[in-house]
Amino acid sequence: MPIKTKYPQGTPNWVDIRTNDQAAAKEFYSALLGWEYDDLPTPDGSVYSMATVRGQNVAAIAPQPPGAGQAGGPPTWNTYISVDDVDETIGKVAEAGGQVLMPPFDVMEAGRMAFVADPTGASVALWQAKQHIGASLVGDPGACLWNELNSNDVDTAVSFYNSVLGTTTTQMSMGPEYTYTLFQVGDEQVGGAGATLNPDTPNHWRVYFAVEDVDASAAKVVELGGRIVEEAMDIPTVGRMAGVADPQGAVFSIMTPEERPEQ
Repeated sequence: MPIKTKYPQGTPNWVDIRTNDQAAAKEFYSALLGWEYDDLPTPDGSVYSMATVRGQNVAAIAPQPPGAGQAGGPPTWNTYISVDDVDETIGKVAEAGGQVLMPPFDVMEAGRMAFVADPTGASVALWQAKQHIGASLVGDPGACLWNELNSNDVDTAVSFYNSVLGTTTTQMSMGPEYTYTLFQVGDEQVGGAGATLNPDTPNHWRVYFAVEDVDASAAKVVELGGRIVEEAMDIPTVGRMAGVADPQGAVFSIMTPEERPEQ
């Protein structure tokens, strides 16, 4: 894939995980996805481990904030969405039915960010780039391939993102009883939204990583101490995917996209 140098507003541009065992997580994802790391010290004394593939930034692994583990929730992958002006964007959140979880703040010289929740409770980060645009490599094995909102009220959630970010949407049928929504920025499809299939699963943004062989990678997840959450399945015209969890419990998906004939 071409190296990314910028992201239009409304486009997911970065993913990271806050985990209760950073060292173990780094070993797991390195073995599974081939990641190497550039460890960056932070002002609070922790380390933000930038994961790289062929020298390009693809994601990051960081420790959970103090006390987060006691809250009872497992580590989770976070999706970041690019915005031109995070302070201006935050001003639209409440009117659209969302909630500001963490008001805008500067991340040194990297950028400015905030965390919000949509009206269905799914949380997402908003990122205004300065020195760090987000992932410079996407779509290749080991890199993020797709970001997907799983919600029990897709229409309400989608309306929120369209209002706050200026995205548009189209829909596609994925069976007689399942409709999938695609977020668009201009003519480009930048993410998706689908109904949560498990009613016990909180609404969330799911991260998909590209792999060369889903079945082999799923077996590797188990070998490394993780587990299968959703068995591998084929989606016509899309690819083969599986839902998995790392040894600390963070859920994500792996996917081998269907090869498309060259135009």
